Amino acid sequence: MAKKWGNTLRSWMIKNLELPQDVMMDLPRITMIGQIHIYIENHRGLLTFSDKELRLLLKQGQLLIKGKGFVIKTILPEEILLEGKIDQVMYINE
Repeated sequence: MAKKWGNTLRSWMIKNLELPQDVMMDLPRITMIGQIHIYIENHRGLLTFSDKELRLLLKQGQLLIKGKGFVIKTILPEEILLEGKIDQVMYINE
């Protein structure tokens, strides 16, 4: 019952207070410019990084980015800016 009430309250707040869904639902916000630049906010940490792959932990699941020539330009506790040639962005629900 408490979980259902929490979801109802969250939905009401998003609708009536005009709060962004990513903030209220604790989802990652991903901004991508072409295939060369990706900015991810609201992640839970860096799991793996190489010049071909980046894997981030999310509240629910993981985000996997594959490509070539990756360079982390900025990394903060909940934000990361990655540059390189991005070929794939996949959500892994584990």
